[in-house]
Amino acid sequence: MRRAGLGEGGPGNYVASGYSVYEEENEHLQEGLKAKVNALKSLSIDIGTEVKYQNKILEDMDTDFDSTGGLLGATIGRVKRLSRGSQTKLLCYMLLFCLFVFFVLYWFLKLR
Repeated sequence: MRRAGLGEGGPGNYVASGYSVYEEENEHLQEGLKAKVNALKSLSIDIGTEVKYQNKILEDMDTDFDSTGGLLGATIGRVKRLSRGSQTKLLCYMLLFCLFVFFVLYWFLKLR
């Protein structure tokens, strides 16, 4: 005996078709979510790579600044040693020479 509105397959066929629509929609949304998760994963991997690269650059800069600081400290120590001795005349000439060189460079760059 056939009931109206249920189709040929009986009552299970009508319910299964509604369930499959929701299941297909869930699978479609699941694929979209999976694509977004994969994009987020690749983005986070790229960020991690960039952070490692930037940390390496910062460590190299720190090493360079330490070596430059040591060199500058040694140079200042030598200048202090020169100023303590009776060589103040030599120090004065050296400072005047430096000022002259900076003035010439400034003048040269200004004309350029």
